[in-house]
Amino acid sequence: MGTYFHPKAIVESQNIGTGTRVWAHAHVMPGAVIGANCNIGEGCFIENRVVLGDWVTVKNGVSIYDLVTCEDYVFVGPDVSFTNDYLPRSHPAYRSPLEEWKPTLVRAGASLGARSVLVCGNTVGEWALVGAGAVVNRDVLDHALVVGNPARRIGWVCYCGRKLDGNLSCRECGIQFSRDEQGLISITPPKEA
Repeated sequence: MGTYFHPKAIVESQNIGTGTRVWAHAHVMPGAVIGANCNIGEGCFIENRVVLGDWVTVKNGVSIYDLVTCEDYVFVGPDVSFTNDYLPRSHPAYRSPLEEWKPTLVRAGASLGARSVLVCGNTVGEWALVGAGAVVNRDVLDHALVVGNPARRIGWVCYCGRKLDGNLSCRECGIQFSRDEQGLISITPPKEA
């Protein structure tokens, strides 16, 4: 299956993988790199120095700015906000130079709830789940469930997104996890696609 670009989308990048769809009123700048089988929703903006892996879903109204990387299987909910300049100013004498901007990394399988905000310079761990409206101002561990402003961990989630029980196991999938310094790791293997 080839790529699909809606006639009302502006797609300037030549680095878009097969099977990716870009919908109406989205704008993908020339330097953006987008993997295979991605879905870029209506009204999205993807800036030049953005990298999206394979199977990334970006819902409507999301702007992804320079220095944001989303690895494979990331879900970006409607109206999620990314930043890249920790000290933004418009006046030329006070603007941060590009080399001071801070990158944001969203690791494989993570999901960002609707209208969540990701302050630049942070990493969202693998398969983490950021609740709707949360403000992420520090790193999020693998498989962590975070909510609120500022975002705080209230639990752990499975690959399927369901909250784990007190024994760190998923009642839906039967996968058992254990804790390490990065968050959680699975003891039993996840399901294959």
